[in-house]
Amino acid sequence: MSFSTSTTEAVPTNLAPQGVDLEQVCQQFGTPLYLYDADVIIRQIEQLRSAFTYPKVKFKYAAKALTNISVLKLIRQQGIDLDVVSIEEAHIGLKVGFSAQQIMYTPSGVPFTEIDEAIALGVQMNVDSLPLLRYIGKQYGNSVPCCIRLNPDIRAGGHDKISVGHNESKFGIALSQLDLVVDVVEQYGIVINGLHIHTGSDIKDPEVFVEGAKRLYAAAQYFSNLQYIDFGSGFKVAYKEGDIATDIPPLAQIMEESFREFCQEYGRELEMWFEPGKYIVSDSGYLLTKVTVVKENPGINFVHVDTGLNHLLRPMMYDAYHEIVNITNSVGPLQPYQVVGYICETDTIAENRMLPQVRSGDVLAIKNAGAYGFSMASNYNSRLRPAEVLVYQGEVKLIRQRETLDDILQNQIEISL
Repeated sequence: MSFSTSTTEAVPTNLAPQGVDLEQVCQQFGTPLYLYDADVIIRQIEQLRSAFTYPKVKFKYAAKALTNISVLKLIRQQGIDLDVVSIEEAHIGLKVGFSAQQIMYTPSGVPFTEIDEAIALGVQMNVDSLPLLRYIGKQYGNSVPCCIRLNPDIRAGGHDKISVGHNESKFGIALSQLDLVVDVVEQYGIVINGLHIHTGSDIKDPEVFVEGAKRLYAAAQYFSNLQYIDFGSGFKVAYKEGDIATDIPPLAQIMEESFREFCQEYGRELEMWFEPGKYIVSDSGYLLTKVTVVKENPGINFVHVDTGLNHLLRPMMYDAYHEIVNITNSVGPLQPYQVVGYICETDTIAENRMLPQVRSGDVLAIKNAGAYGFSMASNYNSRLRPAEVLVYQGEVKLIRQRETLDDILQNQIEISL
C-alpha cells in the first residue's frame, strides 16, 4: 500500500501517565478502554484552589462530565462538593459519601415526582422554571430553601449546543420574569438562599463571567436571605498545542474583586460557588483504541478503529477536536488520515489528521477524553461500552468492567409470538 507522505516529521511522544505503559495496559484490559490519570484530576483541583483566595469559595464538581464512582470518590477526598442534574446522579453522589448538604441539584423540566424525591433526600434545590417554583411553593411553602437559576441572556461558549445562557435556551428563568419570581416567592414565603447562572462551556473571555455576575448582582437586591451566588462554570481547557484555555488566575482575581464589592453593597459576606466539570476531568482522560483496518481510497486514507461515536460522541455532536497520538508508532513522516469509528453511521473522530504511519494493530490514544466521554456513551449498534481504569499512585486500577452481551440483553423480555 502506498501513502502520500509529508516532509514534516512527528515529534516523539511518550504518553505514560504516572510512568504507565499504555500499550501494556491495553494488553491487560483490552480495547477500547477509558483511562484516567488521578494525578491530573488532583492537579486541576489544586490549580483552582491556588487561583481563588476568597475565604468562602466553594467548588462543586459537575458530575455529568464523568460519574464513575471511583472518580467521584477521588474528587470528594479532595474537598470538592457536587453538582448533579438528575436524581440518579444525586443517589450516586450520596452512595460515594457526599452529604446531602454538599449536593446541588439542578433539574431541567423533570417530572415533579423526581423533585419530591430530591427534596426527601435533602439536597439543595436549584429551580430553573416558574412552574417548578410554584409547585415547590404550593407543596412545601417555606420549608425547602431554593436557589433560583436565572438565564442571563448572554450567548457564549465554544459551540451553539453548549451555549446555554442566551434567551432562546431552555435553561433558567429569564431575567425579564424576575418580577414573577418575586411574586411567587412572596405568595408562598419561599426561602431563596442562592442565585445561579451558567452561560455555557468553553468560555475563554473573563468578561463573559463578569457580565453574568453583574446581572446576578442586580437580581440579588430582590432577595434578602441569600447565602451564596453560584456562577456555574464553563472554564475552557486546551485541546491541542496553541489552543487557548480559560486563564484561571486572572479570572479568579477579577471575579473576587467584583464579588467583594457586591457583598459590601449587599451587607453580608456570601459564599461564592463555581461548578467546574470538564476543567477537572477532561485532561485526565484517554480513550485507547486499536486500529482495525487502514483503507486507502483515492485521495484519502481511512483509519478504522474499534470504537466510535457510541463511546466518544463529542466529535460528531459538537465538532470537538481531540488530539490523537499513535502510541505504537509515534515517530516518522506525518501523513494525513481520516480516523473513523466502527459504527454504521457517519462516524468521524478526526478529519485530515497528520499522524506518523498508522498500521493495522496500532494503538491510538485519543486525548482529553475524561469529560463527556464515557458519560455520553451508548450501546448504539448493540455495541458494548468499554472498561474504565484509573491510574492512582502509579497503579492501574479497574474501575468499571467491560460490558458483555448479557449486559445488553439482561433487561429485555422475549415474548411468545
